[in-house]
Amino acid sequence: ARIVSCADPDPRGQEDARRLFGADVAVHDRYERMLDDELDAVFVLTPDHLHTKPALFFLAAGVAVFVEKPLTITLADCDTLLEAAFRSRTRLYVGHNLRHLPMLRRMRELIDDGAIGRVRAVWCRHFVGHGGDFYFKDWHAQRANTTGLLLQKGAHDLDVIHWLAGGYSRNVVAQGALAVYGDNPRRATQETVPPGLRMPDWFDPDVWPPSALRDLNPVVDVEDISMMLARLDNGVLASYQQCHFTPDYWRNYTVIGDEGRLENFGDGIDGDPARVDVWNRRRSGYRADADLSVPVVVASEETHGGADRALVEEFLRFAAVGGPTETSPVAAREAVAAAVAATTSLRSGSTPVDVPAPAPAIVR
Repeated sequence: ARIVSCADPDPRGQEDARRLFGADVAVHDRYERMLDDELDAVFVLTPDHLHTKPALFFLAAGVAVFVEKPLTITLADCDTLLEAAFRSRTRLYVGHNLRHLPMLRRMRELIDDGAIGRVRAVWCRHFVGHGGDFYFKDWHAQRANTTGLLLQKGAHDLDVIHWLAGGYSRNVVAQGALAVYGDNPRRATQETVPPGLRMPDWFDPDVWPPSALRDLNPVVDVEDISMMLARLDNGVLASYQQCHFTPDYWRNYTVIGDEGRLENFGDGIDGDPARVDVWNRRRSGYRADADLSVPVVVASEETHGGADRALVEEFLRFAAVGGPTETSPVAAREAVAAAVAATTSLRSGSTPVDVPAPAPAIVR
């Protein structure tokens, strides 16, 4: 594959593109102009609330589209994109890279091999150790741009929960709060944070505790801690917890079957050691020695343990020749649907909310 064109309305982005890609790549200030460059495929990597329009534009033009996750921030826009891809017969792919994460692929293999019997429950705890820097200093901190972090950040994990469980959420209930960052008065101004800065410009891993962070986004109205429960269409029960002010940053999944359970320790995302432990032979009290302990080999020199490279390679193959992929636009839509419903529940007194299924014609 060869990069031939890119677009960014920000002059800094245009300058970066010229430096990264060289003089042979066309750089535009509007994505519509990219069609002049004879594209075969395109990556839509805008902020979440801006995914829909460019994705629709390129689908209508017959260009295979990669959309960064989440697919969109509303269920209506997700269904609009699925309908557009269905009617145009144009390939649509969503960047759920965790399905390529070595640790999670090993968990899925163990489940498929029958190591714990039939899956009955999936639990996920997500400790977002750099949440303040990553999500509360820019557009992520506003509901208008993300719906909420249960969607923006949680779409990854909800997709994985669905994948491991073999079903999709159909009823959810949630609680959450803006517990730490909402009370922080140290907000960014034009003087303290000039326009155009990006996360690497302000990220400082040494600031602790999270309440000491400075220059938060002027508007902060998304929750920094959330918890949800879900009942899937195949009867599996799921729980997801997300916290943006923990000292550690990793994901912990537990999958319980009717013949055992498995759990990961470390996730390999940053090249850290990871393993999957399985208890499936006998009852006991607490014991750290699992019946089976499976170390996970990760590409420590690559982002997300090699998952990002695998994701891009799969999309390029899909754009060129089609065929099955590890994820699908329908699965991506289902993750958004579950997250939107859970956010609605969270903000309406933890009322249970049904999750609507996609149109059957599009699923086929």
